[in-house]
Amino acid sequence: MKENKKSVSTKRVSSHCKESKEEQEDFIMLPTVDFCFKELMQNDNIRKNIIAALLNVPAGAVENTELMPTILRKESKDDKYGILDVRVKLKNGEQIDFEMQVEAFDCWANRSVYYLSKMYTSEIKEGEGYDCLKKCIHVSILAYDHFLDDKECYRRIAFCDAKTGKEYTDLMEMHILELSKLPPEEKNETSLLQWMRFLGGKTRKDFEEMAKKNSELEEAYDVLDKLSADEKKRLEYETRQRAIRDYNIGMLTAERRGIEAGRKIGITEGENRINQLNIELSKLGRTADILKAAVDKEYQEKLLKEFEL
Repeated sequence: MKENKKSVSTKRVSSHCKESKEEQEDFIMLPTVDFCFKELMQNDNIRKNIIAALLNVPAGAVENTELMPTILRKESKDDKYGILDVRVKLKNGEQIDFEMQVEAFDCWANRSVYYLSKMYTSEIKEGEGYDCLKKCIHVSILAYDHFLDDKECYRRIAFCDAKTGKEYTDLMEMHILELSKLPPEEKNETSLLQWMRFLGGKTRKDFEEMAKKNSELEEAYDVLDKLSADEKKRLEYETRQRAIRDYNIGMLTAERRGIEAGRKIGITEGENRINQLNIELSKLGRTADILKAAVDKEYQEKLLKEFEL
């Protein structure tokens, strides 16, 4: 017995709705999207636990964390604005700047040093002594390989004696977390490695598995789950995702156009050099060299050097 068209159509719609519902329920925000990361860091416990893992101290040792304005003020009209992702002040006055970066950034080292320096110098006011300056830390959480010559996924950078390696001061330091370099999971991993795996999670299943490791990650997953279920937050998240995607496509398009334009310029310049070489050889009556250069590239290059073209 054949099914009528209406029945088949109804089944298809029902199947589509079921898939759509499952996709909706399976949706989870990714912490590598800066919007999601900032939202997670609104939670006081998550902030404390990540900072404790970063500083390698017990979670209870981080007593108080205060979210600060993320725009670094301009000292003069010619200064460049600095906008941080998450800026936190600890009970002892120390400050930590967290920056989440998904795509490779050519001047990331320069940018990081600038932001750290700006944050450090913004502490002191006219008439105050240098003894009032507190430690400032810049944390780069990168979803790409920044240091290309090794497999270290975490490093702390501070002012050190270049010869002895002895630390000069810890008032300014940088922590760089490269999520793309995380090694295969092992038993009894450090709290920092566990948090790095959480921040680099890709699917709901990843986060569910990590939530089983300890209560800290379980709480973070619960916050992430509720955040993902919030329609307004999801809209903001997806808008930010589109903005990042559009920016990356724009940069890739600009790069391709630049390469093509450069190729065309190179071809034109090459043709101009050969034309000028032929003119110079013709002036000297060296027609045989023109013919030889046309079939022998090495001889052509030799002649170009001879005439400094």
